[in-house]
Amino acid sequence: MPENENAPGGEKAPRPYHPGGEGRKLHTVDARTLRAIAHPLRIRLLNALREFGPATASKLGERLGESSGATSYHLRQLADSGLVEDAPELGKGRERWWRAMHEGAIFESADFLAHTDPEVRGAIGVVMHEVATTHAQELNTWLGTMNEWPQEWRQSSDMSDFKVRLTPELARELSAKLHAVVESYRDVVPEDTEGSAVVRTHLHTFPRPSE
Repeated sequence: MPENENAPGGEKAPRPYHPGGEGRKLHTVDARTLRAIAHPLRIRLLNALREFGPATASKLGERLGESSGATSYHLRQLADSGLVEDAPELGKGRERWWRAMHEGAIFESADFLAHTDPEVRGAIGVVMHEVATTHAQELNTWLGTMNEWPQEWRQSSDMSDFKVRLTPELARELSAKLHAVVESYRDVVPEDTEGSAVVRTHLHTFPRPSE
């Protein structure tokens, strides 16, 4: 969820930086909500609704390669936790449409990793591993399809990694500054701008052993 625009992730940085940007509808995840989303399919359902908009359980099943029965069940669980809701104005007859209630989610992963309840610690592990899996899948999809994109987009893509010696405080500051740079580009390009596309940017910051 990863910001996981599609999933929760990362730690909230000090003010004035606001993860996700001012004015966006973000959900602050608590332990109860974390337990509700700690399932790979539920995370994928939330991601799909946030990225592609409202859909029925059947349409989501087709997109994710799951049965409509499975998607319907997990959508109801997400609805019970206030993460998705009915979109009755979109349905016809018995057709039931669902939409995400928030654009993204934020939480302090370190707090959940240190939680006294082992169930909560297990839940954050599930969520973080699923976010990492999603990031890898998105990157692999790009690598497998980039030749279908115009040359300008192939030239603008980036796949880099860096190694820098930092303290925990400086690592947190680095993440906050990188988030702020990304946020400075949000809403700069109108949705109907010719030649534009939604661009995914993943951020992973973590220590490595010296030996």
